[in-house]
Amino acid sequence: MLNKKQTNEALDVIAEMYPDAECELTHSNPFELLIAVVLSAQCTDALVNKVTPSLFEKYKKPEDYVAVPLEELENDIRSIGLFRSKAKNIKKLSQSLIEEYNGEVPKERDQLVKLAGVGRKTANVVTSVAFGEPAIAVDTHVERVSKRLGICRWKDSVLQVEETLMKKIPKELWSDSHHRLIFFGRYHCKAQSPQCDICPLLTVCREGKKRMKVKQTG
Repeated sequence: MLNKKQTNEALDVIAEMYPDAECELTHSNPFELLIAVVLSAQCTDALVNKVTPSLFEKYKKPEDYVAVPLEELENDIRSIGLFRSKAKNIKKLSQSLIEEYNGEVPKERDQLVKLAGVGRKTANVVTSVAFGEPAIAVDTHVERVSKRLGICRWKDSVLQVEETLMKKIPKELWSDSHHRLIFFGRYHCKAQSPQCDICPLLTVCREGKKRMKVKQTG
């Protein structure tokens, strides 16, 4: 396991690789971001970004999603996985925003997670990206990289991964580190074909060392 110092040294290397890492979901306000993150569950940001330009042109505010028939909204997001449940959740959360928050997206994570289709990860992304609050959202990339590098244990739950990262990383770097870990996992330390042979973190990565050993003996 990497200690606090080693963890931050590894993150410094990742920061050099991806200094401009940021949220890749296209949005222009907190409400659009919330919708985009809900749509991105078990789906790539790239696919969501193909759908949202026309979606955000058609639906400007929560009232627009509430007013449209469910079938029409389903049709508008049909190319995205789980589009039926996502359409239902978007209509429900829009209704909640109108009834409880005057149509505005709440800033508090505890309020966000009460909205339909919004889990802890989604809430963390919204509070961090839309409102500038320090947060670490653990998606598949963050979880995979944290475990491969040995920042966290293999058996850790998503919540345990988040808590460990929060303990080991200075609070002011939570949001930046979250984006950098995503970029590192999305473009370098990929699930199926990580680029171990050219990885600057190979010497500290338990998964990478194991893979390279197999490669050499094989």
